[in-house]
Amino acid sequence: MESIRSIYKIGLGPSSSHTMGPRRAAEMFRDAHPVPASYRVFLYGSLAATGKGHLTDQAILDVLSPVAPTEIAWQPDTFLPFHPNGMKLEALDADGNVTASDTIYSIGGGDLAHEGEERHGARQVYAMTTIAEILAWCESTGRNYWEYVDQCEGPGIWDFLREVWGVMKQAVERGIEAEGVLPGGLGVRRKAVSYFVHAAGYNSSLKSRGLVYAYALAVSEENAAGGRIVTAPTCGSCGIVPAVLYHLHTSKGFSEQRILRALATAGLFGAVVKHNASVSGAEVGCQGEVGVACAMAAAAACQLFGGTPAQIEYSAEMGLEHHLGLTCDPVCGLVQIPCIERNAYAAARALDANLYATFSDGRHSVSFDRIVEVMKQTGHDIPSLYKETSQGGLAVIQ
Repeated sequence: MESIRSIYKIGLGPSSSHTMGPRRAAEMFRDAHPVPASYRVFLYGSLAATGKGHLTDQAILDVLSPVAPTEIAWQPDTFLPFHPNGMKLEALDADGNVTASDTIYSIGGGDLAHEGEERHGARQVYAMTTIAEILAWCESTGRNYWEYVDQCEGPGIWDFLREVWGVMKQAVERGIEAEGVLPGGLGVRRKAVSYFVHAAGYNSSLKSRGLVYAYALAVSEENAAGGRIVTAPTCGSCGIVPAVLYHLHTSKGFSEQRILRALATAGLFGAVVKHNASVSGAEVGCQGEVGVACAMAAAAACQLFGGTPAQIEYSAEMGLEHHLGLTCDPVCGLVQIPCIERNAYAAARALDANLYATFSDGRHSVSFDRIVEVMKQTGHDIPSLYKETSQGGLAVIQ
């Protein structure tokens, strides 16, 4: 199983699959073919259907057009068999002849892959690939999930997670201060500052919930504006884990070291989902983005509050289970409606899952791994028009 570095990627929004991935693909192709007369890029399937709203063309042009004239060809009705987010990059000579080409897929979370191959640059570091295996290891050794991360990743993972946490905090704090209308034409006003201010007027319980909403909105709005965020596990779900951890760090006084350990545990749960299913909205719907992020945040919160490994697993299981079937149907292909509100709601749900699990002894009927299997099958059964194509659901509301 891959490093948790594949879950947490620092970059610019608004979409890990539609912005970060294509940008990386363009950079790779430019570096391999730096002196053509021109470039041409074909965008297929979901990558084309919602690419303009996700700034896919701009991400590619930012990389290629300074080198040579670049044409973007949109092919939303052509779905390549390997993954819905396919793209073909071509280098052309002065006569318009193709001198080099590469077909690559943006498979979610900013990752790239060629057909039939492992993810580009994947580094396999975990021998265990299910939470059941890791939970058994925890119970037999008396250790926790973060200690398995430390054992497999090595000490360098903590400097990486410290950088991730720093970017997450900055995104919250920038978003809390920002006001105005988000770009894209929907006229969506930033709400984080309003929720933050209003939260102060309520009692402790409602104030706590209002602050969680505000922090999730802050990061999600920064993402929608193309700001610097961390995928967790995607751009579209990037507000959930930071909101929960920032709130617990500031309101409960959890130290940075404990926050980093919680991030390690959250990343481990995300990596298991990514290995056994998917975190791509184009492939399995928003259950693979917001649902997985909720599970990650729930696991992190439960660990911070002293949950046992079994309770942590239960908390994560609830976070994912109760998002099963969630479609990915962004209005106008923008990561705004319903994405931003979903982040706020899921952050609160993660804290509820933690509370519910810590009231229990950790025993429950359906395991996290089983929910991951169900999520994968559910995602495959969801019609493609409800998976980031802007052809169904909320995406067609006028």
